Amino acid sequence: MKVSHIETGESSKTPAPAAGINRGMAILDVILRIVAVASTLASAVVMATSDQQLQFFTQVAVFNVEYEDFSTLRYFVVINSIACAYFALSIPLAILNIARSAAKQSRALLIIMDMVTLALLMSAASAAAAILFLAHNGNNSANWNSICNQFTDFCHRASGSLIGSFIAIVILILLIFMSTAALARN
Repeated sequence: MKVSHIETGESSKTPAPAAGINRGMAILDVILRIVAVASTLASAVVMATSDQQLQFFTQVAVFNVEYEDFSTLRYFVVINSIACAYFALSIPLAILNIARSAAKQSRALLIIMDMVTLALLMSAASAAAAILFLAHNGNNSANWNSICNQFTDFCHRASGSLIGSFIAIVILILLIFMSTAALARN
């Protein structure tokens, strides 16, 4: 006699598709947070080490430019450092979401903190981009000359630092969408 699965009263223990998707998104969340740590750390370090000296007239006049000369760039370094610390501290909570794919409070907390970090990073990166735009192009109306014609190394390093910050911004947007989608599925 053939015994069917239904007759024995056993139920299959296959996970729901939403739980599998949430677990996969939680793993991707951790990976993106690790990339964001690297991105914001590199951005802060590159900007903080950006400086250049120019010597004119056989070393009689020495001109120096560094990130500390611009309060906007100091703000950029501080915010990227804070964002790096936040991403590093949020990784254990994101790992917890892998183990408990149906966790709602931890995902909601991460969404709120991600949005705060996104706002801070966007403000710092946008302000730094505006200053670096002026450094590259100057402003004829205000009679401000471009400094990047003389301080090319400083400008290249500072501009490269912006790339890391904007990568972190894109990652944050992805993380917010992913966490919101995971919450909506629960």
